[in-house]
Amino acid sequence: MGARKRNRANKLKEERKNRFSATLRNCPTSPRKMRLVTDMIRGVEVNKALDMLKYNPKEASNTLEKVLLSAIANWQAKNEGVRIEESNLYVKETYVNQAKTLKRLRPAPQGRAHRIRKRSNHVTVVLDSAHTAEEHKSEKK
Repeated sequence: MGARKRNRANKLKEERKNRFSATLRNCPTSPRKMRLVTDMIRGVEVNKALDMLKYNPKEASNTLEKVLLSAIANWQAKNEGVRIEESNLYVKETYVNQAKTLKRLRPAPQGRAHRIRKRSNHVTVVLDSAHTAEEHKSEKK
């Protein structure tokens, strides 16, 4: 392996140590419906986001709440002994990508058939603490 490739791999490995995320793959909800909920919590403090999801009537909010709790658990695994309240965790980014679409047939009049597309998605939630965000801004200047 070349030196440049090794340096890039090490750099990515270091970045992953400071990245706290959770991903749910093949969630059986259409991406369009899931994006309505993910857009709502992007950039919001974690505890407030959990409250928003808990009282949101949409079905996708239950799924997203579990993904957010998983991301928080991943953050706690990497930061033992640090309290969430003190770290000012917030939802840095959320995104929804389209997954496989199941194609089904529905009977239609006069012996025809209409295709039904059952869409699914991949959801990713990335957390960050306000302290590290401020440090990164000061380093770039």
